[in-house]
Amino acid sequence: MSEAAPQSAGPSLSGTNLERAGDHNQRVTLQAIRAAGPTTRAYLVEVTGLTPPAIANITKRLLKEKLIVEVGRQQGARGQPAMKLAINPDGSFALGLNIDRDHITLVLLDLAGKVRGRVSWDVDFALPEGVRDFVGREVEPLLAAAEIDMKAIIGVGVAMPDDIARVQLPHWQEGYSAWNSADIVELLAPILPLPVFLENDAAAAALGELYFGDGLHHPNFFYVLVSLGLGGGLVIDGNYYRGALGRSGELGFIPIAGGRSLQEVVSLSALYDHLAADGIEITRPDLLAEPSAKTKASLVRWLDQAAEAMEGAMVSLNCLINPEAIYIGGRLPAEAIDGLAARLNRRLANRKGLPPMAPVQRAAMAADAPAVGAAMLPFGDRLLPSATVLMKAEAGS
Repeated sequence: MSEAAPQSAGPSLSGTNLERAGDHNQRVTLQAIRAAGPTTRAYLVEVTGLTPPAIANITKRLLKEKLIVEVGRQQGARGQPAMKLAINPDGSFALGLNIDRDHITLVLLDLAGKVRGRVSWDVDFALPEGVRDFVGREVEPLLAAAEIDMKAIIGVGVAMPDDIARVQLPHWQEGYSAWNSADIVELLAPILPLPVFLENDAAAAALGELYFGDGLHHPNFFYVLVSLGLGGGLVIDGNYYRGALGRSGELGFIPIAGGRSLQEVVSLSALYDHLAADGIEITRPDLLAEPSAKTKASLVRWLDQAAEAMEGAMVSLNCLINPEAIYIGGRLPAEAIDGLAARLNRRLANRKGLPPMAPVQRAAMAADAPAVGAAMLPFGDRLLPSATVLMKAEAGS
């Protein structure tokens, strides 16, 4: 008896028998194994649409390249039990660097999506040379602690806001505009001799959710990233949608009542200002993990205001794109994200005369989502499927 195929499994798992599409089919098969966990070749035939001989050849290559491993036989099947296959976490590694206005985070990710090492620096408006020095200082100890050689790293992804030095948030530092002309590849080249992939932070967070989080099984969603600003990312049928100018998902710039933008109410910057107005000086989200009674009361008021400000945008998202879910991630404590999601769900449930509203929930990839999503980029380039993989293969024919 074959395993039941899921309704969806993240990025498209459809293979193709077109000539010179072997690389695409191998990527699709590897992603199918990642999405399903330990699984059989019969299941891979069913979910990819490829032939049994094609799956046999592809899995043989993946085993030889040590990207997958055999993990025992299927129990309860008639006849000879089928061998089960799983991702080899040690098959490949990548680094993810999140550069934001209030912190720098570096993670080491394995092929299974597990963070094998992490280091972060809470700093306001770090300049390019500061980021370079941080990475240079931390990357070797990070790899050493995980017992991973630099030769095993296939690349480094970098996630940062598109307008990192153009939107002047509170506590802006003089000289921060240096980021407008910074060359990230050139900045990192002396310390990371690896391919470098650059992505918007909200897009990276959404991609991380797609490949390593709830997007594996619900590939139509909107991702809300609450950072010092407010961003968003849209995934449709397992593909990140960028828009005509690559600026889709710009949730923070949506105008709201009072002539303000949404991120002036819903962001860490807005939260810190709200707390300061109540006489509470907090400048790092981890300090909210165990709030005092006064801080908790202020935080609850902010969550109420944030949900009220976001309600209209959430309704519009539901009506326009009909997502399966709206995920919220970022550096807010998990309890605060859950509180915001609950308030939004109540508000949406009370709306009458509208199509069904998608649930709002905390993202599986939350606090380190941009860094994890950034680390996914080298995997996406080398190993995992995307909408452009087959087109690239055909273009080279």
